[in-house]
This record gives sequence, C-alpha cells and structure tokens, in this order.
Amino acid sequence: MAHKESAVADEPIDVLFALHDKFNLMDFAGPLEVLTTALHDQSDPASKAFEVTIAGGSPTVISEQGVSVQTQINWKDAKERLNDFDVLVVIGGGTDAVLKSKGEPLGLITAYSELQKSDPTRERTLLSICTGSLFLAQQGILAGLSATTHPDYITKLEILCSQAATRDLGERTDVVDDARYVVNNLRFELGDEDENPYIRRKSDAGRRPSNARKGSISFKGATRRESIARRASMRLGGLRVITSGGVAAGLDATLYLVSVMVTEESANQVAQFMQLIWTKGIVVDGLDV
Repeated sequence: MAHKESAVADEPIDVLFALHDKFNLMDFAGPLEVLTTALHDQSDPASKAFEVTIAGGSPTVISEQGVSVQTQINWKDAKERLNDFDVLVVIGGGTDAVLKSKGEPLGLITAYSELQKSDPTRERTLLSICTGSLFLAQQGILAGLSATTHPDYITKLEILCSQAATRDLGERTDVVDDARYVVNNLRFELGDEDENPYIRRKSDAGRRPSNARKGSISFKGATRRESIARRASMRLGGLRVITSGGVAAGLDATLYLVSVMVTEESANQVAQFMQLIWTKGIVVDGLDV
C-alpha cells in the first residue's frame, strides 16, 4: 500500500476493527454501519468513504450476545499491517478478561500509538467505543488527555487512568462523565508555523477559544496545509484520540469521525439514512467551529 500523509483523498479510508472475545455487538455493529454507509460523493453509491478490516484472535469471534463474527486477519497480521490503517477502532464489552490477562487488543493499541509517534507525517485516529476506553487507560494512552466511557464505568476508568499515571510517572487524565464523546488532538490544517494552531480559518479569529467546544467540522473541507512539525509536537505525535460514552454514543462518535475525515454533509446523510439524531460531544484543546 502506498504511503499516505493524510486520509482525506477521495479514496477509501482504511479502518481496522479490533474484536476481542465477548465484545459488545452494538459497539461493533453501530460504528460499522456508520462507516460503511458514508460516501465521498453523495451522488455516487460506489464512492465508499471507508474500507473496513476486522481483526481478532481467531477466525471467528463471539460477542457477549452470542453472535459470531468472522475476522479477516489475526492479531499478528494486524500488527504487521498497522501502517496500512488510518483508523483503529477498539470495542467495549468483555473488558475484565482482557485487562486481567493483558491480552489483545492491548498490545495492538500500544503499537498503533507508537507508530504515530515514530511517523507523525501520517494522520491516524484511535477510536474507542464504550468501555473500550478502559483498554486505552490501561496502556497509558490517555495520559494528559480527556476521556469518557459508559457512565457505569466512569469510576473504573478513573482508577485505571490513575494507576497508569502512577506506574508510568505520567500525567493525569481528565475523565468527563457527561459527554457523548471526547475528541483529543483535533486534526485540521495548521497553516504556517506562526499561526494559531487552534484557529481553522482567519475569519474565525474573532471567536473565543474553548477547551470543550461542541460541534464538528470537515477536515477534508479545510483549505490550509498542515504543519508536520507542529503535529509531531502534539501528544502522541498528533494521534487523534476519540473516546465515546456507552453503546449508542459510539454512533455519535463515529459520525464525528465521518465529518472530520470525509465531510459534514456525508455525516449528516448517514445520520438521516440511519434515522439518527446526531448528538455532538466535546472537542478538547481546539476551536471546532
């Protein structure tokens, strides 16, 4: 696969779903439906915006609801092919067994974040659905970031983040308990080095920056070139980290992903097709207009 600096061309954006045993079926099926419905060109049904690959520890993975899903690649192949993927989606459900055994997808998550830090020229996104954020917390990915999860697991997320900070001598995580999703390292074209990295267009300069501004905007529609040096200086090499709340909130987070990697129009079309009311989350350390 050719090396890509960004995933915003009119070609499918490559997504890797990581399925562990006893994953939550809705955490998987909902975002999958959003991504496979999204189009680059609304008038062309063939212009699929995302190409999905499913990874797991065996040819068939069984959800906690008892539904079997066939995988396309195993964990070993997924790690070897990580550079092929623009987005890694981590699913919730069945988290206790994974955390206890320190099994996959924990290693895969760490490898993906390390890949971004070693190669910040590429735009990559790590999206966790529901309690999938517990995996990110365990691996120390959320240090210095803001995050959320299913409301019933907020305390556990706080504990895991605190333990990781102590273990790694890292920064604390701001755990948000009332957001549909939380976005860190907002991706947008930064322009020249001396320009404000949190202002998307000069016409927006009069707006007051916010640490938690609600909304969503298309990265593809931006008109300025991103500074790779600026991206490299961001946390995790500029890896966009999105954590969603419980189950259905994963649909909102995935719609946000469509809006920033394809277009706002595409995200709205998907929401209309799925008869969803898109509830916006929060974007941290960025002006999302």
